[in-house]
Amino acid sequence: MLVDGINTRSIDYNNDYTVSIIDQTLLPHNLEIKVIKNLDDSIIAIKDMMVRGAPLIGVTASYGMTLAIKDNPSDENIYSAFEKLVNTRPTAVDLKWALENLMKEILPINKNDRFDYSWQLSKSLLEDSVQQCSDIGDHGLNLIKNIKKNKVNILTHCNAGWLACVDWGTALAPIYKAYDYGIDVHVWVDETRPRSQGASLTCWELNKHGIPNTLIVDNAGGHLMQKGKVDMCLVGSDRTASNGDVCNKIGTYMKALCAFDNNIPFYVALPESTIDFKLEYGVNNINIEERSTKEISHIKGLDNNGNINVVKIIDKDNNILNPGFDVTPNKYVSKLITNKGVCEASTNGIKGLFNEKY
Repeated sequence: MLVDGINTRSIDYNNDYTVSIIDQTLLPHNLEIKVIKNLDDSIIAIKDMMVRGAPLIGVTASYGMTLAIKDNPSDENIYSAFEKLVNTRPTAVDLKWALENLMKEILPINKNDRFDYSWQLSKSLLEDSVQQCSDIGDHGLNLIKNIKKNKVNILTHCNAGWLACVDWGTALAPIYKAYDYGIDVHVWVDETRPRSQGASLTCWELNKHGIPNTLIVDNAGGHLMQKGKVDMCLVGSDRTASNGDVCNKIGTYMKALCAFDNNIPFYVALPESTIDFKLEYGVNNINIEERSTKEISHIKGLDNNGNINVVKIIDKDNNILNPGFDVTPNKYVSKLITNKGVCEASTNGIKGLFNEKY
């Protein structure tokens, strides 16, 4: 996608067998490229959320495994790298999916050939992710076209744009396609506390592409829906159960309830790698990551001197709970937008597109 007119990806490979990423912890104030040279670099990038978003985590983990193989192609090291990587973020299914697929291909071949083959597999995964997100955008564009209004107002939550993937994004892909097609779109962007990824990431990338958007506090979405100012909701997913239950950034469930109450379509956009076909249902059945309490007790921003600082916003060390995700039951999801098409959020709906996975 575009950053000041320049085509940019959130992650890319280099000729010297390193990987470059955008450090998303520094956005929107600083655009800085970090280089991943080994397994430890990739683990830090995922854990510290320099990279985040289910598809991007999967691609980054694949390169992390590849760089581990470069240093030591033994079976023992591969299994060790798998355990270290798979434990960095427990909720998003793309992480485990990418690593398991890589190991299945790599372990049967000669140790001397493992790195080159793994590097090519990771490159293919990256390019496949770009194509899948572009396809999601095409399928979602048709849904936006169906809204017969001069201006289409779309509400999104967290960041599910190209920063969460490699390019295009999931929930934002249809919006980019619609804007490029010439549709007058406007995006309501939830700030998405506590990490404020809507404010710091979604607004940033929409602004860079020139798409009109308005930042709102998380609790304003229902009010806007009641006022008739939202035509559809479009969110992403970190893990979708085989019955269509959707696990996404905390607060998604509340937006789905508001949309349901106001008869507003609530769409979830995701690639097939985010569907956990082995998971029968999602409600109370997914390991929800509990993140650092400092994400709630402290806030980061730019001070009057242009420096990025962290400040404490509570009086004392209160008890704090910080779940990173929630699960939206399938009955509140209007449709799933996947790389293979649009389907009902149900077992039969998903099977209709991905029957070979069952």
